[in-house]
Amino acid sequence: MRPEDQPPRPLLVVDGANVVGSVPDGWWRDRRGAAERLRDRLAVTGGPVAGPVAGPYEIVLVVEGRARGVGSVPGVRVEEAPGSGDDTIVELARGAYGRPCLVVTADRELRERVEEAGAHCLGPRSLPPAPA
Repeated sequence: MRPEDQPPRPLLVVDGANVVGSVPDGWWRDRRGAAERLRDRLAVTGGPVAGPVAGPYEIVLVVEGRARGVGSVPGVRVEEAPGSGDDTIVELARGAYGRPCLVVTADRELRERVEEAGAHCLGPRSLPPAPA
């Protein structure tokens, strides 16, 4: 099978602010650094190992506010929300156009919005820890 004949990979959208904020490790002192560590962790681990949508994923990390300026790396595209990170995440879920979409967030209101758009949700603890 040619690469262009392959079905598109499922989309994994990670709510950067919510996932970073779920661990009280001092992230508030360096939000950009915390987002970079999350991005790097996603690049190494590839996202959740279990859930309603199996990988490998196209991974998108959504950042906002003081976490802006985090660049993309191979395996993880970083999207800077121009306004609300939640609105950007909902747009990405709606833009999945029928391919499986999984959103990682603990935000209840955002979960409802992306589920209405046809996406599945998992909480921040679904992401594997960074390898030691």
